[in-house]
Amino acid sequence: MMAADLDLAAGGETIELQQQVARLQALLEASRQVHSTIREEEVLDSVLRIVVRELEMAGAAFTGTGLAYGDAAADDEGLLVYPLTDRDGNKMTELLVASPEGRELTLYEADFLDGLALQAAVALENARNHKRNVEFARMHQDLEAARRIQRSLLPQSLPDIPAYSVAFRSDACYEVGGDYLDIVEQPDGSLLMAVADVAGKGLASAIMSMSFRAAFRGMAATGMPLDELATRMNQHHWAEGEEARRRYVTAIFLRLHPGPGELEIVNAGHNPGFLVEAGKEPRQFNAAGTPLGMLPGMSYTGERCGFSPGARLLFYTDGLTEVFRGDEEFGPERLLDEFSRCSSPKADGILDALWTAIEAFAEGGPKTDDMTALALCHGSDAAEMPG
Repeated sequence: MMAADLDLAAGGETIELQQQVARLQALLEASRQVHSTIREEEVLDSVLRIVVRELEMAGAAFTGTGLAYGDAAADDEGLLVYPLTDRDGNKMTELLVASPEGRELTLYEADFLDGLALQAAVALENARNHKRNVEFARMHQDLEAARRIQRSLLPQSLPDIPAYSVAFRSDACYEVGGDYLDIVEQPDGSLLMAVADVAGKGLASAIMSMSFRAAFRGMAATGMPLDELATRMNQHHWAEGEEARRRYVTAIFLRLHPGPGELEIVNAGHNPGFLVEAGKEPRQFNAAGTPLGMLPGMSYTGERCGFSPGARLLFYTDGLTEVFRGDEEFGPERLLDEFSRCSSPKADGILDALWTAIEAFAEGGPKTDDMTALALCHGSDAAEMPG
């Protein structure tokens, strides 16, 4: 080969190398622009501007976004198609490019668009992940605020009733839940208590429990008889509409008359309440009607009984009994047995013992429902009950 030919070949290689360096520099600059934002629309807009302004294509668009630049629309025919896929191979959108006057792309243009589409896919996925992370963080903050509000609506202090002890415990399965518990002092000196469970779990049930609370508190202030209160609560919930009816409420109501040691109880489709007294068989207060809001026009009847010194009472939601160890359920029979045998003379000690028994039974398994319970004991003689 002549020296002149060698010089020409060397010069050609130099030009080719310079072109490759220029392509890389242009692609790096385009990549920098595409990755300079974490907003999805800005990522896509920057890609379209690069294609039309810097690569001098006739137009570009993205499918499913309404974004287009230059002489191109997503429904045009004869456009060049560059799919943008995520790391799992799922298509997020497609970059559509119209070449000038419909001509074929040069090697440089084709390489540039291939590289730009890859960078755009990475930037788009990052932008969507960032958006999801921001939305998740905002949702978590909202749920945490809702959890604090719901906890603040539980009784913040327990009534001091001579010769009685009362305690409650409520644990939501998620940040918020559909269990409800309340204690309201009545004008005649009695105490009105309620344990309720909205059908379902999570935020929707929590919202419904707040509506239930408002209605219950409004009616409780009137001092109306317990059976009438349950009847009116049922009709109120039914009148709230179709969505409320889907989230009916099981509830058990108690009015304690401390002086004579008497109880009034109405069970509206709820788990049976347990009454344990020394020397007697445990008593259960079973449902006297359907859950609240399930059927219109329902009326409820209550039960009256004595609550002598040494007696103890337990109301609970089904989260306590529907705990599983494999296929075996904790169940109401085991709960009644644990409650009957508990040696603690105080209501809070009883609830601690029940939670310990349930957790031991579950052997670390996950909670699947909200757990709420109310315990009421009459007098220190509770310590003498069998256990």
